[in-house]
This record gives sequence, C-alpha cells and structure tokens, in this order.
Amino acid sequence: MSDMSAIKIANEERDDANQLYAARAPVMIWVAITYATTLVLQFISRPLLVHTIIYTCFIAIHIMLYWRMSGRPLQKTWVYIAAQGILVFVSGCIMPDGCPATFIGLYTLLIGQSVGVYYRIGKILLSSLFFLFLFCLGVFWMQGIWNLSLFLLIMLPLVVSVAGYAILFFRQVRARIRTQAFLKDLEVAHQKVEQLTVANERQRMARDLHDTLAQGLVGLIMQLEAVDAHMSSGNYKKSQAIVMQAMERVRETLAEARLAIDNLRLKGAQDADFSGAVDHEVHRFQSATGIPCFVQMKLTGALPGLIVEHGHRIISECLTNIARHAKAKHAWLTIEERNNRLYIEIKDDGTGFDPRMTEKKAGHYGLLGIHERVRVLRGVIDVESRLQEGTTVQIEVPIHKGEYL
Repeated sequence: MSDMSAIKIANEERDDANQLYAARAPVMIWVAITYATTLVLQFISRPLLVHTIIYTCFIAIHIMLYWRMSGRPLQKTWVYIAAQGILVFVSGCIMPDGCPATFIGLYTLLIGQSVGVYYRIGKILLSSLFFLFLFCLGVFWMQGIWNLSLFLLIMLPLVVSVAGYAILFFRQVRARIRTQAFLKDLEVAHQKVEQLTVANERQRMARDLHDTLAQGLVGLIMQLEAVDAHMSSGNYKKSQAIVMQAMERVRETLAEARLAIDNLRLKGAQDADFSGAVDHEVHRFQSATGIPCFVQMKLTGALPGLIVEHGHRIISECLTNIARHAKAKHAWLTIEERNNRLYIEIKDDGTGFDPRMTEKKAGHYGLLGIHERVRVLRGVIDVESRLQEGTTVQIEVPIHKGEYL
C-alpha cells in the first residue's frame, strides 16, 4: 500500500511540473507586463535607479525559480509557494510607487499557478488566502488603508478571471498529459502484441517442422518394415525398389526439414548471433547465385533480440529480392552501430525498379514485409532505385540496450 501511495504521489508531482512547464509562455508574458507596468509607475512618480536595479534582480530570481521548478517534479510545493510569495512581497516593497502593479500582477499570477499545482480545493483556497494576506499587508504598508480598498476592488475581479482561465487551461493540460500517458501505454502494449505474434508464428513453424519430420520418419519406418518383410521372404528385387523409394523420401524430408530449420534459425533472442546469422545468409546468397556480396560490419556489442531477429530477416529478404529480380553483378551490405542506432544498407547494381509502383502492383510482398519489420523496430527505411542503376535500401533503427532480451 505504501509503495502504491509513493507512486501516486510521484506521478502527481510529475504532473504538477508538467503543467507548470506547459504554462511557461503565458507566465513569462504576464511577468513581463507586470514588470514594465511597475517600472513605468515608479518612473512617472520618482525615478529610483538603485531600487530599479535591485527590483530587476528580484524579478529575475522570481523567473528563474519558476523556470527551475517547471518541468521537474515538485518535491515540496508549499516551499515553492511560500518562497515566491515572500519574494514578490520584498520585490514590491522595493518600488514604493510601482508596488501596486507588482502586488496585483504577481500575486494574481501565483493564485493562478496554485490552481495548476494543487488538486484539492482546500489547498488552493489556503494558498490564495496566503497571497491575499501578503497583498493586503504590502499595499497597506506601502500605500495606506485607503489605497488598499481601491486596489482590492481592482484585484479581486482579476483574480476571479485568472483563476477561471487557469482552471480551464490546466484542465486541458491534464487531459493532454493523460492522453500522452495512454498513448505511451498503448504503444507498449502494441509492442508486446508484436512480440507475442512473432513468438506464436515461431511456435507454429516449429509445429510444422515437427509434423514434417514425424510424417517423414513414420513413412520411412513403414518402408523399412516392408523391406524387412520382403527380405525375409527372399524377394530382394522388391526390397531394393522399396529401399530406393525410401532414400528418395528421406531426401525430400531432409530438404523440407532444412527449409523449416532455416526459417527457425533464430530460435531465441538470447542465443541469436547477429553477425554469424548475417555471414551465413551472405554465404548462402553467394553460393546460390554466384553474385559477390561485399560485407562491412561494425558492431560494438550484442544487439537486442528483437533487432537481431527482424534485422536478420530484413537482410535475408533484401538479398532474396536481389537474387530474384535485380539481375545484379555485385551486391554490397553495410551494417554499422553508432550513437545507439543501427544502420543497415543493402545495395546492388542491378536493373532497379520504380518504388512508386510497388503499392500498385502485386508481387512485392517482400518489400511490404520489410517495411512492416522496420515499423516494429520503430525505425525508418528509405528505398532508392532507378531503372538500370540499381537499388539501395537504407534502414535506421534505434537500439535500446537490455530491451527485448
């Protein structure tokens, strides 16, 4: 229970800071108007250069304190409220003839801020009463009782207006923060669904592999039993014919098993070797096509499992496309890890194609699959191809160490 309470308090403090951060622009404009009005009133009455410099320093401290607190979790909001209230009081007292503008402007602003940082009406009223008390004390001290009543008539409607605006503004900010949190949770859930989908597909292929081997071995056992029966009866020609059939069946089963094993080569993220898988894929490509493929690979460490799996399959599909469609004489593969990002480039000097036509024509499911895998990895892909000039596929994927392992 205590852990949940601590998490809730931390979330509320973070939301408070986010709301202050969202209000930076209007707050800065309000402070600037208040500052300018105070200086004008003071200079009209009697210019005080030293007081103006000190007042400017206090206003700068007020702004820096607000700027520092906005965007960060507020550990003790009441300390911020009290410090700002006292700072405004001292600032106003420095400018004897311009203090009404400072008191009215900045205390009204602080009341509006209290709406944003407090969720309970009791705390908002308490902080508002604190600011009104400092306002009355400052005006009474600097201007007298008669001016206090006049400035109260000016301030109270302004406080109501600003508080109403603050309620609407921070309500929108809170709604936006909740929406962003929901979207982030939705993205995390979507990534988990993607991982589960990949795992389910792997399990399905594993079952297919099992069924293929099982059926092949069962058929082989039956043929061997038939051979044994014919040999026992002395029918060697029939036995030899069955043996030949069994050998052919074994070859077919072995070919099917190898194909399934190739599809399941990356059995798990923990055991996957990206460099080895890429080298094996390039070797298979060169052996099957005779097209030389020049590889440059610079990896600084182990990659997350999801990147290993999808990255390998992306490279495999690109090389397959080169073998089937490009009619290339050479191929180049560059893999580089830098600044927590993985860069993959596959290039050929083949016939090329028009990327704009891939969405309008059938038979480009491989390229669509590559785009889908890049999207799962939250990366970006760029396909450049020109007729008779070859094709270049560039992929950039963020690396989050320890994720998807």
